[in-house]
Amino acid sequence: MFVLIGGAFVAGSLGYELGTPLRMGPGAFPLLVGLILAALGLAIVVKGLIAGEMISFGPIPWRAVGVIVLAVVFFGFTVRGLGFVPTSAVTALLTTLASSRVRPLTALAVAAGLTVASTLIFVVGLQLRIPLWGPWLGF
Repeated sequence: MFVLIGGAFVAGSLGYELGTPLRMGPGAFPLLVGLILAALGLAIVVKGLIAGEMISFGPIPWRAVGVIVLAVVFFGFTVRGLGFVPTSAVTALLTTLASSRVRPLTALAVAAGLTVASTLIFVVGLQLRIPLWGPWLGF
């Protein structure tokens, strides 16, 4: 995974000017990050091959995978219509409930905390121009 992401960064950085070591261009930092990430990924692969260990992850939790994919798709399609607060609350609630070991009250508390935190980070801190409450709700 690290090798693929690092390779994508390297490939993307080649479209920008790299510059010189003293005057780095806009493509230099993504190139360096990509190379470091790919090198770390290769080191992990080599270490795993040398150790020869086989790790069993167990069965894939398809219900959780489906719920998380559904939550991300829901967020993408409804954030402009419902607004950031309700969409992020529902998305956080769905992703929290993807685990079969989470109680509903805990899921509500986590969703509320994540909604407040994400609103403070993205809307207040980073000043993204996303409506808090969307036109579908009549606000």
